[in-house]
Formats: sequence, C-alpha cells, structure tokens
Amino acid sequence: MALGAVAEPPVRRRGSDYAQLSRRISQAGLLERRPGWYVTRIVFTLGAFVAGWVAVFLLGDSWWQLPLAALMAVATTQVAFLGHDAGHRQMFRRRGPSELVGLLAGNVAVGISYGWWVDKHNRHHANPNHEDEDPDVGAGALVWTPEQAMETRGFGRWMAQRQAYFFFPMLLLEGLSLHVASIRAIVGREDGKYTVPMRRRAVEAALLVVHTAAYVALLLAVMSPVKALLFAVVHQALWGLYMGCAFAPNHKGMPMPTAEDELDFLRKQVLTSRNVRGSRLVDTTLGGLNYQIEHHLFPNMPRANLRRAQPIVHAYCVEQGIPYAETGLVESYRQALGHLHEVGRPLRG
Repeated sequence: MALGAVAEPPVRRRGSDYAQLSRRISQAGLLERRPGWYVTRIVFTLGAFVAGWVAVFLLGDSWWQLPLAALMAVATTQVAFLGHDAGHRQMFRRRGPSELVGLLAGNVAVGISYGWWVDKHNRHHANPNHEDEDPDVGAGALVWTPEQAMETRGFGRWMAQRQAYFFFPMLLLEGLSLHVASIRAIVGREDGKYTVPMRRRAVEAALLVVHTAAYVALLLAVMSPVKALLFAVVHQALWGLYMGCAFAPNHKGMPMPTAEDELDFLRKQVLTSRNVRGSRLVDTTLGGLNYQIEHHLFPNMPRANLRRAQPIVHAYCVEQGIPYAETGLVESYRQALGHLHEVGRPLRG
C-alpha cells in the first residue's frame, strides 16, 4: 500500500510530536515497571507450562497425549510472550535480568535463540513494514509486494499466486522454521564472521542442546516412538500456528513505506501498525500484541499498561490528524489475507 494518499497533518512542528505524546504517557505513569504484575504472570505462566509437562509424564503411553500436545502449544506460546516482554526490557530496566528471563523462556523452554530473535525483532521495530529494512517482510515463502511477486520463479511463483489460501496452513510450519532459523543464527558464518550478532553465543548453543535433548528424552521415555513423533508434530505445528496468528494481524496489509517516504518516528510506527480491539481475554490470548501501535511507540512499556495507554495514543493521533487503525480480530485477518491476495494479482493476470 502506498503512503502517498495519507493527508498531511495540520501540525507544523512535526519533530516534537512524539515528544509531546511521550510526555503525556510518562505523566500518566505508564512507563513505570510493574514487578508485581509480572511476578504473578510469570508464576502462572511457567506454572501452567511445567504442570503441562508433568501431565505428559504422568499420562504415559496414551493417545490422550495428542490433545495434551495442543494444550502445550498454547502454554509454549504464552511462555514465548514472556520472552518477548523480556527482550523489550518491559520487566526489568537492567540488561542482566532481562537476558536471564529471555534465555530461560526462549532457549530453554521454547527452543529458539533469544539473541537471534532480539536482533531480528529490533530491526523490525526500527523500520516496520519497510521492504528493504524490516526482516519480517522480506521475500521468502510469502511475498509482500508486487515487486517481490514478480521476481518469483517456478514453484515460488505458483505459490505467490495462491499465497492467501496457503497462509494459515503454512503457519503450521512456522515453529519448525523458528527452530531452524535459531540454529542457523548461532552457527552461520560468512567471510569468516558470524552472520548474526549475539552476546552469549556459546551459552545459547548449549541451552538449545539442553532443550532438544530434554524434549526428545521426555517424549521417548513416556510413550512409544510413533506417539512421541505425533506429539511433537501436533505440538510444534499448533505452536507455530498460534504464534503466526498472534503476529499476523499487527502489520500485514498496512502501508509499506519506502526510501522515498519521509516519516518521523511517530508516523512511521502508527501508520504501519494495526490494533485489534477486544476484551482482556484478547489481551491475554495475543500477549498484549493487539495493542501494536502503543507497543511500537513505547516498546519498553509493560504489557499491563498498554490497555491504559491506548485511549491516550488514540486521542493524540486524532489531534494530529494521523490515521489510527483498529479492527476486530477477524477483520484484521481478512485485511491481511486480502493484501496477500492482492500482491499476487499481477501473476494471476
């Protein structure tokens, strides 16, 4: 989507717009840490996660392990949300405690590299939806612009024509993709240097080995190889689907700025993001990512404060004449799929 159609806001002092909003947010106390809230969230989330694995052990060699695998996919995603919050230092101001929680949640519990994810996610936050700068919209299994679509060949072109139909089925492979990307990030080298910067590479590698060994050993210890394999397939597929469904509504189908677009920080973050309205159940299900606009404007804001920040940010955007996108969950998916389908139109023609 082009940004050219966005009307110029009536405010002249564009450089100060974000500073004014930031003052309002700060005066409301919404940037202050919420240690009590996070202690409660961590206890309940990790408690459910550990209880789930205890149930796997106690249930033994039973086909009821497959429904339990689906529940563990939910618990795993909720733990991943804690790693997301730690990566943005929403829990602690200091790097040390944040990294500790991130490594435990990411590498040990979920099995993805915390360092790789932080590097990738920070680049996304710096330039959301920017085709050349945001790794989340680079050409790959899916294409996000007509230009990317036209560069596809063979099976990739066939997929690009129909990618909207394959989007949700492809998310079933997202979990596997995250594991593979984590390994590549740790060992990948080019011209004698590691391709992904990482503060604790050896520690991350060791923790991923521990995760994988413990995961395989537990499953094979309590159930037959066939059931163990099916458990892993269901668990990893539904975890990837859940993760993809949590992140897909946030930017897909929103404007994609280019090098020609001159946007200040406030507009760059607001115009490329979409909120998903809903109850506190939606907040919990999506890990607070339904407040994508507020999260992008204030990445280190504790998740529990995003709901209170939303009306302040919304009102300020109205004052500045900045479009503020907010839809229901189903509509957000419709818009994302509509964008994917539209991107493939030149190929279908």
